[in-house]
Amino acid sequence: MPVDKIGFIGTGAIADAMVRGLLAKPAFVPQVTISPRNAEIAQCLAADFAEVSIATDNQAVIDASDMVVLAVRPQIAQDALNGLTFRKGQPVISVIAATSSKTLSEWIGADVHLVQAIPLPFVADREGVTAVFPPDPDVAALFSVLGMAVECETKEEYDLLAAASALMSTVLGIMDVSAAWLEQRGLAKGKGRAYIAPLFASLSQTALRSSTIPLEELSGEFATNGGLNEQVQSDFEKNGGHDALILALDRVLARIQGDPSA
Repeated sequence: MPVDKIGFIGTGAIADAMVRGLLAKPAFVPQVTISPRNAEIAQCLAADFAEVSIATDNQAVIDASDMVVLAVRPQIAQDALNGLTFRKGQPVISVIAATSSKTLSEWIGADVHLVQAIPLPFVADREGVTAVFPPDPDVAALFSVLGMAVECETKEEYDLLAAASALMSTVLGIMDVSAAWLEQRGLAKGKGRAYIAPLFASLSQTALRSSTIPLEELSGEFATNGGLNEQVQSDFEKNGGHDALILALDRVLARIQGDPSA
């Protein structure tokens, strides 16, 4: 079902990225209504896009929209949603991290059509991938415009992809350590990043293009027996890199699934 009017409760970084991706030419929707909470972001979006209007409050966002995106921080989500009135069956997309649909439904207190999603900052450029749960053709169509949508059949699948999304900072951190190491050992400033960033981008493209080949096999193709790649991979594993990564993913998954000790 085509969506003509989308509203955003919350105007943080992800809401900003989604709006910019949706309204990049050709625009996906003719009308976007945003809440005024973050005045700076709201005013910038309204200045950049004629399709954007700033609502007086969150209830006005709901009233003006066919579909509503919940994009507030989890710490303030309950307060932001309490007292709001949604229409019966109104499509609602939650991009609120680490908050279950059961909890959200209790806070919303209405019989809405709720779908959860994990958009990443790359959606601003209509790139990247977004996990969606439960499967929904309209929500998948929206996020397919913003890059690629992966529809999860179960909550377990969705939680696993949520955990995987927490790798972004670590991957960039590996790039930072590598670039800094190059420059500390004499490479001209800036050249480390100029080399490392395209190297990682090319590796990602290789994985995408070779989707039928197991990643372990692809890794082996780059790790020539007795070669430099094999040496670094071996040292990484021997020094706890592999185990540290698995531990970190296990802990973040436990947090997503509600373990307060994680």
